[in-house]
Amino acid sequence: MQDRYIHIKDVALKNNCPVCYNNEGLYLTFKQRIIDTKFFERVTSEIRHELHCKTCNSPIYPVQWTDDIEQVFEYLQRSFTPKKTATTLKRPSWILLSGLLIVLVSGLSLLLYYTLQE
Repeated sequence: MQDRYIHIKDVALKNNCPVCYNNEGLYLTFKQRIIDTKFFERVTSEIRHELHCKTCNSPIYPVQWTDDIEQVFEYLQRSFTPKKTATTLKRPSWILLSGLLIVLVSGLSLLLYYTLQE
């Protein structure tokens, strides 16, 4: 089972960076978790966010956020619409399900055949 996060939305903020105090380099990134296995791929409702300053090239952790950054983050989080949660079956699971269905139908037909012969 492999977890990965896909990039959903990138937003440039006009707030001052708490590290370098520049107001041009802050970017807020939203990512959504995807679980990928051999049999299925599931898009979950789990969202991860990252705040990064491209001017000083440093991550900005929530402890360093100012009140202005928190207000903008809360607004963007409310306006953000993630992808819908879904599960997609892959080829091996379809083969397994169809094989089980064939075995079940043939078993029931054999049972019906032997009960009608008696």
